[in-house]
Amino acid sequence: MTATLIWILVALVAIGLYLSWTAGRLDRLHARIDATRAGLDAQLLRRASVAQELATSGVLDPAASIVLYEAAHAARQAEEEQREVAESELSQALRAVFGEAQQVAAVREAPGGDEAAGELAQAVRRVPMARRFHNDAVRAARALRRHRKVRWFRLAGHAPFPLAFEMDDEPPTALADRPAG
Repeated sequence: MTATLIWILVALVAIGLYLSWTAGRLDRLHARIDATRAGLDAQLLRRASVAQELATSGVLDPAASIVLYEAAHAARQAEEEQREVAESELSQALRAVFGEAQQVAAVREAPGGDEAAGELAQAVRRVPMARRFHNDAVRAARALRRHRKVRWFRLAGHAPFPLAFEMDDEPPTALADRPAG
């Protein structure tokens, strides 16, 4: 009788340790999602800021400046629900303005333009990487949260279900081809 109780107690302790380890793993994944989202937000803000700065610098033609400024301003001011759409529109504006190598060359020839083009090229290259890191963390957390043990024992607590950040982050070819500065 006591041996059976000891085995039951050992099994319960083992299950409790396993559930605790799983809850800790899920908590670390949620912390990773928060960190990658902060990194993504920083890269998106940097891209919008550099684009806005370039639009107001006077090195672009007036029509391109207006298109780029409005898209960058909308991306910086967007509410969370509209952020993906606004960032996608900024990507489209960047492709429209910097779709041809001649436009990038014209920017680079202007005083301070080479530095501005380099900053923008770095910013548009970093956004897809940051988004990929964030979405990978979301995918890992979602996979763990789908397990029955996580749902049955409510190991996720009250944490919201993680959402991927979906946007058009295709960089302009003329900027993507530019070597890192």
